[in-house]
Amino acid sequence: MSYEIVLSRNGCKQVLQIIADTFKNLKVWKVSFQDGKEAVLFKCGTEWFQRNEDSLDRWLLKEIGQNIDHINIGITLS
Repeated sequence: MSYEIVLSRNGCKQVLQIIADTFKNLKVWKVSFQDGKEAVLFKCGTEWFQRNEDSLDRWLLKEIGQNIDHINIGITLS
């Protein structure tokens, strides 16, 4: 499934495209930024992680993860 979320920091909005996928039996989320950069996120317990080669700031990783959690809760409730 593909989703779009809007992050806002310092009054600047950024639209991200998120695609849910599976990699080696692990649920992952591919995040595409407006500038063309990509990151792959995954969740272990309640903590969000990224691939070693992705260099997202900790606050950004947490913010994107919280948005994905809200999407997943919405899917579960519908």
